[in-house]
Amino acid sequence: MTTAPQPPAAPRLVLGIDLGTTNSLAAVRAGKGARVLRDRDGEPLVPSVVCFHPDGRTIVGRDAKALRLDFPERTVFSIKRLIGRSAAEVQQEATRLPYRVVAADRGLPRVQIGDQQWTPEAISALILQQVKATAEQALGQPVREAVVTVPAWFDDAQRQATKDAAQLAGLECLRILNEPTAAALAYGIDGSKDGTALVYDLGGGTFDVSILRIDDGVFRVLSTAGDTHLGGDDFDELLGQRILAQLPPTSDPYVLQAVRAAAEGLKIRLSDADRAELELDLGDRGAVKLAVTRAEFEAAIAPLVQRTLDCVTRAVKDAGLQLHELDDVVLVGGSTRVPLVRARLQALTGKVPHTGVDPDLAVALGAAIQADVLAGNDRSLLLLDVIPLSLGLETLGGAVQKLILRNSTIPTSVTEEFSTGVDNQTAVDLTIYQGERELAQDCRLLGRFQLRGLPALPAGLPRIAVTFLVDADGVLRVTAREQRTGAQASIQIVPTFGLTRDEVRKMMLDSIEHAQHDYLAREAIDTRNKAEAMVRGTQKALQMAELPPDQTYAVQKATKALQKLLAANADAAALKAGCDELTKLTATIADDVISSAVTKALKADEIR
Repeated sequence: MTTAPQPPAAPRLVLGIDLGTTNSLAAVRAGKGARVLRDRDGEPLVPSVVCFHPDGRTIVGRDAKALRLDFPERTVFSIKRLIGRSAAEVQQEATRLPYRVVAADRGLPRVQIGDQQWTPEAISALILQQVKATAEQALGQPVREAVVTVPAWFDDAQRQATKDAAQLAGLECLRILNEPTAAALAYGIDGSKDGTALVYDLGGGTFDVSILRIDDGVFRVLSTAGDTHLGGDDFDELLGQRILAQLPPTSDPYVLQAVRAAAEGLKIRLSDADRAELELDLGDRGAVKLAVTRAEFEAAIAPLVQRTLDCVTRAVKDAGLQLHELDDVVLVGGSTRVPLVRARLQALTGKVPHTGVDPDLAVALGAAIQADVLAGNDRSLLLLDVIPLSLGLETLGGAVQKLILRNSTIPTSVTEEFSTGVDNQTAVDLTIYQGERELAQDCRLLGRFQLRGLPALPAGLPRIAVTFLVDADGVLRVTAREQRTGAQASIQIVPTFGLTRDEVRKMMLDSIEHAQHDYLAREAIDTRNKAEAMVRGTQKALQMAELPPDQTYAVQKATKALQKLLAANADAAALKAGCDELTKLTATIADDVISSAVTKALKADEIR
């Protein structure tokens, strides 16, 4: 008796996700290449915008972006610039946003929407959920695992906050991957040729540059530099200031949203034309008529572009290279379409930038290739990334002893021995910092913990081995062990400016516990909106249609019945029954004006 051969197991499916400041998207590996996943309209990009509608709906993506002038205080964008940061760090930027950012417990920023406060992680999770839903619709199957990209210059707090957002979105984040490293894969630097590449990644809110060396399928990041607060948003801000200069001083959310949209449009037009004009009518809030030349725009953004080039120079130096030793220069991010950016980068490096892939799609495509590697479907590539900022321990006098230096290849582990500074000390506080400065007060506090059970010995005699371990995601774990007694303590760093493990766990449990209630509440809102739209559409159509009296009477009766249910705040089941009854009546009229008008009203309501 022979056993029939078993069919090969289906490849493990892991998404590659680019969670961007301006747009987000997902991709999957397909054969040797990768493909982006598109929605029903064929669009790959999900605008990273969330609108908290007054009726209780949470709208994400293009529909949310379309509502930014209708609900300027309730439409959130550029949340990536807030994630993993403190309220104090984002205070200046918050004054320029049309939505409200407040300081909460532990100095964390929260977005205030009505009487609710939202963490940047929770809002990012909503965007990731939309990306996940788009991917599942395109693939026709559920997806649970992903590789999520971040700027290479993101610190430990921002990386951990991004992982928290993925978890809240129902995704297991297998790897946090640096965006320039992902882009190098997408641009065909796929290991088939050896060489050194510079990846220049200028997105909506962040800038990164990484130097990679490819050797027989091994991608080794030699150095990275960047600025997590520099991108196309800052170009828009300069144009926005010019527009606002023609208006009375204002903090009106509507004006700020309208000016932001107008500035973005000007920037895009100036990438293709030498001159762009703007006429912005804000009603009783004022009006703007403005013409901007490309030369004026380039003069305004030149200092920002120079900041990126300074990072390029530093990264090349840190890699131990000269500019002429670069083999490829790769552009990533929508803001690299600005002509001045390309021209200045080419002048600095002497290389024509590689533009073979849409810069908006490159990071997600590369993430999909790495996701396929982690899924075990491709073992031909190996990525060796680096840590962007040094990690160290505060020592006596407030200095920082760096244990892991920036641009160290990860994963990595370093152990150093310390001792006490006071006689008979039986416990020590260990405080972990990240940054390049020498004093703790000038670096970023990541976390602290205490090691107890030390022997009561004179200062300097206890032997405390401290180990810093950075995993493949760039997330830090610290362990301290007293060598004489074996006393040990450890911590997985929970960023000072992120969610605690308990907060993440509570949010996850709350989402499960309240899932049915939230679904029913959403269903009730949607049903009521549908009922109101049907009443409006039917009343309008009755004025236009010439129907037999019996049909007119029947439709009017059903319409009034539905109105009474709305006035009485009837439950969703009753409203649905009323809608169904009215639908039956209008559906029986051939070539009817009523059905057409009702359908238009429903569609208009969906858009609103």
